[in-house]
Amino acid sequence: QVQLVESGGGLVQAGGSLRLSCAASGRTIIMYGLGWFRQAPGKEREFVAAINWSGGLTDYADSVKGRFTISRDNAKNTVYLQMNSLKPEDTAVYFCAGDRGGYGSKREYVYDYWGQGTQVTVSS
Repeated sequence: QVQLVESGGGLVQAGGSLRLSCAASGRTIIMYGLGWFRQAPGKEREFVAAINWSGGLTDYADSVKGRFTISRDNAKNTVYLQMNSLKPEDTAVYFCAGDRGGYGSKREYVYDYWGQGTQVTVSS
C-alpha cells in the first residue's frame, strides 16, 4: 500500500505563488505516474497536472498551463506542484494521486492511490 500526504496549501492573494508537495510512504513510487487534481466547492473534481514515472512527460489542464508546473523527486518519493500567478478560481482542495501503470492520466479511474487533499484559497 502507498500512502500519499499533501502539504503546502494555504491562503494566498491573487497573483501569488504556492508550492504543493505530496510525499509518499509505504513503498517507493519511483515507477508510478503521479497526478494532481482539485475540487472546488460545489464542483466535481478535475484534472490539474500529471507526470510520468521518469519525469520526462507532463500534461496540464488548459486552465493552468503556463502557470503551474508539476515535478518529482524520486529520491525523496515526492511530487510537487508549483503554482504561480494564482487566481481566485484556483481555490480548491488539491489532491495528489498515484498510478501504478507509470504514466499518469487526465482520467481519475487510472489512479490507484489518493491523498486526503490540501486546501488552497486564493483571495482577490
